[in-house]
Amino acid sequence: MNTSSMSTCDIKIWHTWALAITYEAGEYTKQKFNAEKTGGEPVIPSLNLDTDLVMVCNRLADVLIKAYKNPSGLISPKNTGHNDKKEEKLLERCPPGHEGTKLVDKPGTILDASGTIIAWYLPDALTETTQKEIRAATDLLGPSLEKSVKADGNWQYNPRMVQTGLGKCWVNSQMHQFISSMVSTGPQDLEVSASLKGPSSENILKAIARPAAIASAALRVMHPQQYFAGLRALSHLRDKALSKELPQMPETLQYWASMFNSLSIISNWETPNH
Repeated sequence: MNTSSMSTCDIKIWHTWALAITYEAGEYTKQKFNAEKTGGEPVIPSLNLDTDLVMVCNRLADVLIKAYKNPSGLISPKNTGHNDKKEEKLLERCPPGHEGTKLVDKPGTILDASGTIIAWYLPDALTETTQKEIRAATDLLGPSLEKSVKADGNWQYNPRMVQTGLGKCWVNSQMHQFISSMVSTGPQDLEVSASLKGPSSENILKAIARPAAIASAALRVMHPQQYFAGLRALSHLRDKALSKELPQMPETLQYWASMFNSLSIISNWETPNH
């Protein structure tokens, strides 16, 4: 197996990893975003990115820049609740749910009192093709999701919270996790989650690779510190997996395409009021 790697500071990304493509997609999206923000030169994507992924990143960068240019400073010490005019404006923009809903269909951000972005809202960031890919990947999870429903379980897993008749993937999973690493019997005992030890694990990871790359590319723009922290953690995990000969870990990491070390799937799940 080709073990050559690309490095960014103290982080090594092996070329055989799906994460290498995720990294390329993230850098392209970040550069595209910066060019749009500053009026810079057009950005040429890496030859390692296929046409479909480039189009998806272009769409994502476009929505991200629209959100960046549409900030809302709702979180501020100045919102004391005693300014009637300000309260009327806030009420108009954010009506209580029990008095009706208001559709917000434009990308935007929410700022805190210091002007720091604390939330991004990105409607239409995913192309129709990507949404179909997510649906197809979810269908592969049917057997695992079905096992998560327990008649005597708590509300997270109770079948009463499951909506039925919505296609193949009709069962519920409050937090069905696909974890590339976890602590089991001790602080040093890392292992692949049970969800990724089955015969379909490779197919599932390949199916979610593009959606995982898109989410990671968005994180590259929105929170670069967290992005690189995740990348660094996965790089270190690979080194530890090889040195300790952890079962299945190197093979799983080869197909893992997300900067996060876990993925939670919520399927047709209704929560009680809380």
